[in-house]
Amino acid sequence: MSQEMIVWPAAAPVLFGLIMFLAPKKGRLLKGLLLLAGTAAALVFSALLFGKELTFSVPWMQWGTLAVDFSLRLYSFSAFIILAACALAFLISVYTVVFMKGQGASKPFFAYILLTLGFVNGAVLADNLILMLFFWEGLLAMLFAMIMAGGLKATATAMKALILNGVADLFLMLGAGLLIYSTGTAAMGGHVATDGNTAGTLSFIFMMTGAIGKAGAMPFHTWIPDAASDAPLPFMALLPGALEKLTGIYLLARISMDLFRFEAGSAMSLVMMIIGAATLIFAVLMALIQKNYKRLLSYHAVSQVGYMILGIGTALPIGIVGGLYHMINNAMYKSALFLTAGSVERATGTSDLAELGGLGRKMPVTFACYIVTAAAISGVPPFNGFFSKELIFGAALETNMVFYIIAVLGAFFTMASFLKLGHAAYLGKPRAGRDDVKEAPWPMLVPMIIIAAGCLLFGVWNALPLRGLIEPSLGASLHGESFAGHVDRVLSAVSVGVLLLALLNHIYGSRRTKSGLGAVDHIHYAPGMKQMYHAAERRWFDPYEIGMKIIRAFAWLLYFVDRGVNWIYDGLSLGAANAASLAIRRAHTGSHRLYISWIIGGIALIAVLIAVLA
Repeated sequence: MSQEMIVWPAAAPVLFGLIMFLAPKKGRLLKGLLLLAGTAAALVFSALLFGKELTFSVPWMQWGTLAVDFSLRLYSFSAFIILAACALAFLISVYTVVFMKGQGASKPFFAYILLTLGFVNGAVLADNLILMLFFWEGLLAMLFAMIMAGGLKATATAMKALILNGVADLFLMLGAGLLIYSTGTAAMGGHVATDGNTAGTLSFIFMMTGAIGKAGAMPFHTWIPDAASDAPLPFMALLPGALEKLTGIYLLARISMDLFRFEAGSAMSLVMMIIGAATLIFAVLMALIQKNYKRLLSYHAVSQVGYMILGIGTALPIGIVGGLYHMINNAMYKSALFLTAGSVERATGTSDLAELGGLGRKMPVTFACYIVTAAAISGVPPFNGFFSKELIFGAALETNMVFYIIAVLGAFFTMASFLKLGHAAYLGKPRAGRDDVKEAPWPMLVPMIIIAAGCLLFGVWNALPLRGLIEPSLGASLHGESFAGHVDRVLSAVSVGVLLLALLNHIYGSRRTKSGLGAVDHIHYAPGMKQMYHAAERRWFDPYEIGMKIIRAFAWLLYFVDRGVNWIYDGLSLGAANAASLAIRRAHTGSHRLYISWIIGGIALIAVLIAVLA
């Protein structure tokens, strides 16, 4: 196979996206066909390349003594990621063509999907730090553009996403620059020690921070719930639901395994685990109280990335495998869950859970897909989420009991929030005025069905993703271990028990409030929790809002300082002018005798000066 083939998974969707901009304004059918053709072409190329080992490199630029090549590398790990990305992008595109019907933003939005997929594949295949950053910046531009496709109401959210992701990119640049400076090369290979090596440690911290930011973890996550309200629904399924996690966690894994010597029990391992644990527990607690279908899912998009970071952060083979397995599982069920939200919103005109109910009878296929994917994300056996979480639980327990407890608590709250969502939206009595609600069209249902079936397949036959996709991509780092079919009976029994407790909690809460939506009110308004939620809902913990408040306060301070300086300056200058004017007026009385006296005095003074200086 030609080495140039490696270029096409990234180049094909970009070319189709550029062609899209030349399409006629009214050619909606053509735009839809171009979107499907572009994502299908990328999928075909990624499938043909799967299992291959290829490299491609041509000279690109020269910075002093640093030669930067346009270098791409395909190996088992990157091939697995681009195949998953292209498959999900194609399925979401099929859904999007129907969902976006009648929306004026569809032409640029379709093109943005194609460009996004191209940049994602480029970032995954890049074997050069400079080239990787180039593709990441392209992704940032597409992120902003896709949110802006939601209209003027999305402007503030788009700016927030741009700034938070821009800060993450800045950390990536700082880390990459420091790594290039210390090693003398931009190639993504070799291992740099992080213990006893200041440059290596700082570079790892910067790049790790950038990677978790790109994956949507705390504290870079707060734009995601806002985007759920403002951005087009397919955007949420494509980026926060799927591709963002694939690329961000892929980058984190490469940083941890390919670029740096990252070991279990190290300080860096502990830091990463703390970030993962904090992300999963705080985000799932916020998801628990949401009353909007899409916002609830958006917080789970953040929470689940915490599990991935926690698993990889252990630096144990079982944790790394679990984190990557959870990455692909999450991309599947989270994208499908967002698609169910889109189907409900398209059918009812709202995603407010207070206005939904009884949709299970009217939308049975969507409801069935919801049940499967909600069970998968909650960790219900035999779905895929159960097995990936068990691997992460095992790694967390082996590292520290505290992390295991946090991870299990996260599973409890995840199950509780999806029971609440399913009950509020699909069960109970239909709301008045919903008699005309119909099931989504089949082009929207088929992608959901395929992904839901994959959640079951990747659970029952977990050897397929583990032995066929994930473990080969990790190679020697697993030390010959395999985790296909790995189930610790004690941990599994605890996990199932926790899920049953969540079910009992839902029964208690829903009977207490006589509604599915109020099933977690006893948690929401519990002492301590009520105050925490109140602070969170007022955005006291949002770093973006905190930063903006500091900037506004500083701007007001500068304003008053400037006004004060102007007042002092204007006052002094005006006072001096008035004093001088008064003195001159007093000196010029109009008396001839006074003027003659001034002349004689001036002549005398000049004479004295001449005499002194002579």
